[in-house]
Amino acid sequence: MNSPLPPSAAKAPGDTSEVELYEVRQKIYPRAVTGLFAGWRWSTVWLTQLVFYGLPWLTWNDRPAVLFALNERRFYLFGIVLYPQDFIYLTGLLVVAALSLFLFTAVAGRLWCGYACPQTVYTEIFMWIERRIEGDRPKRIRLDREPMSARKFAVKSTKHALWLGVAVWTGITFVGFFTPIRTLLGEIASASLGSWETFWVVFYGFATYGNAGFMREQVCKYMCPYARFQSAMFDRDTLIITYDGDRGEPRGPRSKKADPKGLGLGDCVNCGLCVEVCPTGIDIRKGLQYECIGCAACVDACDKVMDRMGYARGLIRYDTENGLANKWNRSQLTRRVVRPRVLVYTGVLLAITVALFTHLALRTPLKVDIIRDRGSLGREVENGEIENVYRLQFINSAETGKRYRVTVSGIDTIRISSESEVSVEGAGTRMVPVRVRVDAGKGTPGTNRIEFAIEAVDDKRVSVHEASTFYIPR
Repeated sequence: MNSPLPPSAAKAPGDTSEVELYEVRQKIYPRAVTGLFAGWRWSTVWLTQLVFYGLPWLTWNDRPAVLFALNERRFYLFGIVLYPQDFIYLTGLLVVAALSLFLFTAVAGRLWCGYACPQTVYTEIFMWIERRIEGDRPKRIRLDREPMSARKFAVKSTKHALWLGVAVWTGITFVGFFTPIRTLLGEIASASLGSWETFWVVFYGFATYGNAGFMREQVCKYMCPYARFQSAMFDRDTLIITYDGDRGEPRGPRSKKADPKGLGLGDCVNCGLCVEVCPTGIDIRKGLQYECIGCAACVDACDKVMDRMGYARGLIRYDTENGLANKWNRSQLTRRVVRPRVLVYTGVLLAITVALFTHLALRTPLKVDIIRDRGSLGREVENGEIENVYRLQFINSAETGKRYRVTVSGIDTIRISSESEVSVEGAGTRMVPVRVRVDAGKGTPGTNRIEFAIEAVDDKRVSVHEASTFYIPR
């Protein structure tokens, strides 16, 4: 059934005036807030940014500790060197990240969005700069309403210059994970930056500047898909930010000394601070809304008001739908939060994480790809011997040079007839042709299964075995 048009949209017969179908965005001016959850949020800001901005500067074995060298097709993670053949580890990390998101959401809603999402983190940074330059919410509102003047232009210019500085440095740091950061800065200083690096510095910097400086809550409300499918991960025992309507209603202002029960009022004084501090501009008192990113700024603001009024904290708090309906205490909530769904997510996540990192720690720092010479399947050489030619690609994941010995088995008298020892530089690759022979009359005509064994000369523990085939002409 179609909903009726609002009164403002009703038209008289013959009226040809235009009707706005979309509401014009109202700029949101979040008020600064302090408290427990604000402290947690800033802790994650510091932690994530120390990791992001600091990692490109760390060195390991005279190279960047973390570097995704796409041109070399190598990924350096401290003492680990990965190649495209190690794509399984990236897949594992993505699975771990997805399961972590499911687990955190099932336990306490949008924890990622409220505390660690890059959009939240950079919006916090940009708003901190904005408050330092323009002042808190009332001053920013007044400034925007003023006509343009020399003072307003100077204030706005300073703010945007600092925003651009953070955005550009963020873009440079991002590219520093793919091009060594010191090399990158040298290229920028000498105006010799490549087109690839230039594009990504500008693109990532512009995205940071636009998303954190201007779009802000619009990214969370309209662009991020998580806001739309989060409800599929919630249930009635998920901790979410809730307003206790039974305790707070009916709301209304009163003096600190007044008895709310005598006035027929709940604990909510209708100050509106929960709305003013919200980065997405919603009123949590209207119930759970998909725009809520779970930052808990409204909890901090409301708790301070409750403290000033002498009321108990928790009018707005983390609670569950079942807990709110049944008036459960914290111990009851905790028992229901640790439920089968959460235990399954936790068990699967731990199992995959342990398996992934165990496999990564125990992996052999050698890979060998064997490719048959397509020019000749098999040929007869001197003394009636049959020879097949292979190309062995050695991938040495260790950062020290290695020498490997190649042997072959599977057919009586089968042997390597070319050089059987190969040297490969640290974190390097090498393609080597290998000739394999068998005596006349050995094996069966057609395809014979064989196995190559490659072993490090100085470390017997580093070895791989690869199957292949040996062709004997009929």
